[in-house]
Amino acid sequence: MVELIILLILAVVVVTAVSAVLGIVKLIIPILMWMFIGYVAGQLLRGKGYGPIGDVLLGLGGGIVGGLLLGILGMNFGGILGTVVAGVLGAVLLVFAVRLVHNENFAR
Repeated sequence: MVELIILLILAVVVVTAVSAVLGIVKLIIPILMWMFIGYVAGQLLRGKGYGPIGDVLLGLGGGIVGGLLLGILGMNFGGILGTVVAGVLGAVLLVFAVRLVHNENFAR
């Protein structure tokens, strides 16, 4: 009886540990994808990335902008490649918009 209780406790500990590791992996994969998207957009626009944090933020913003824009246009790319393409397009548009607003503020 004691062995069964110990076995159940160990099973709960293992399941909890595996769930925690999978949760971390589920967070790391999108962050790496956002970093790649931001890096690619940086390469296209300035020949280098914006640094790890800048790339992640640009990739996240680009993913949102690109996903919304392509959704409005009725174009839905599937899979990881489609997500990257939409993110890069959105990131490029986002950088152009920020540059446009930034340059207008200096022109006044």
